[in-house]
Amino acid sequence: NSLKRSLLKLECHFTWTLLKQDVDLNHLEETTEDQVEFLTESNITNYNLLSYICHLKDSNEEALRNLQNAEEAAQKNNPDEFDWRILVTWGNYAWIYYHMKRYREAQAYISKVENSCKKLPSAAQGKILLPEICAEQGWALLKFGGKYYDRAKACFETALKSEPDNPRFNAGYAIVMYRQEDFSRRRCEDVSPSLQPLKRAVELNPNNTFILVLLGLKLQDLKKVQEGEEYIEKALQLNPDLPYVQRYAAKFYRRKGELDKALEILKKGLAVIPKSSFLHHQVGLCYRGKLLQLKKATKYPPREQVEEFIRLAIFHIKIAIEQKTVFFSAHMDLANMYAEGKRYREAEETFQKAFSINILSYDDKQAYYYHYGNFQRFHMKSECEAIRCYLEGLKIEKESYGRNMCAKSLIKLFKERIERGSEDATDYGTLGLVHHLNGEKDKAIECYKEALALCPDNEDYLSALCELRLSI
Repeated sequence: NSLKRSLLKLECHFTWTLLKQDVDLNHLEETTEDQVEFLTESNITNYNLLSYICHLKDSNEEALRNLQNAEEAAQKNNPDEFDWRILVTWGNYAWIYYHMKRYREAQAYISKVENSCKKLPSAAQGKILLPEICAEQGWALLKFGGKYYDRAKACFETALKSEPDNPRFNAGYAIVMYRQEDFSRRRCEDVSPSLQPLKRAVELNPNNTFILVLLGLKLQDLKKVQEGEEYIEKALQLNPDLPYVQRYAAKFYRRKGELDKALEILKKGLAVIPKSSFLHHQVGLCYRGKLLQLKKATKYPPREQVEEFIRLAIFHIKIAIEQKTVFFSAHMDLANMYAEGKRYREAEETFQKAFSINILSYDDKQAYYYHYGNFQRFHMKSECEAIRCYLEGLKIEKESYGRNMCAKSLIKLFKERIERGSEDATDYGTLGLVHHLNGEKDKAIECYKEALALCPDNEDYLSALCELRLSI
């Protein structure tokens, strides 16, 4: 019990509440190993994370080897200086030895941490409030996905209070702000702009190509495409063979409509990291873009070309999902491409696999209902099933892009039916429910009145109408 109390005081991956059910561990391990190879300045951080991933996968011996690598990286980076990040490594050592029931070794590493902390001011000793360790926690939280972004942001903010001009802390803060902004936009939440943090990070380290490409994409979002492209091109000049530069540069050119250029960059990246789910997904999206361009350019596109673009899109997006089984948006893209190719059984199976992913957020579920509703409506020609899906998305009463699209699809669908002369009370009643769920009470009342005119004895419509009138 005494040992456990000491372990819980340590600042390391084991005390930061990083839950394995929130990530695809195999994918996280693979991407972290790639970063060890290509982003060597972050190797202490990456080896520490790898050790924790190995522990979660019940490979404690491999976890220890990664911690040895972290120690070697710390010695190599700052041979004449004590790197406070090593306290995280020692904390992880202590926990892994504890889980291996090697309690003497666990206690030895606890003692190493405690002895080092005696050199700190008394205020920092209790919970080791060091900016380097706050930033290490931020990087770890960032890797575990959107659910952890708020905590990651708070960690980098704490680190920056002590060292506001630290390039690494500013880079971490800029990355989390960029990702959180995209995350919040999908959920229709208030957005904290990432432009200034990205510019600040570039100002402090003009050669950080990872930040350069994110800044380029951010400027593209803001319709400043030319300025954004300058940062993308600078990153490609500085580090043309780095897969992390290639993936975001390709995304920039794909969104710009320069699909051949994007594909050229992506194929270079795949030559280096052939299993990258991100790169394969982007290749698939490029071929989907080529299909859309072809259909837009000609009324009757050549069938062989259409089929080839669909085949290539499916091939690459499938690989992305095989490498990252919880890649929700790729599941949606794959299901939609199967539908485009009239492979309806495979589309249905992919939709069902997507919905069975155990880490879906509410906005993922709303997006699922929107896409699956479209599949039922436009490909399976089942308006009833489409309505059911859109309604399920709308009933999840939190704002998101997917929920808004469910609402718009329902309103458009019912208005078309009514304009065609529908005298079905159900159409008016369901449209009333849609407006009600959408917060449009006046429109909901009008619809329920129409429904009652067609079906005067319906208690559900009468009850809904009374409830709405009382709430105004």
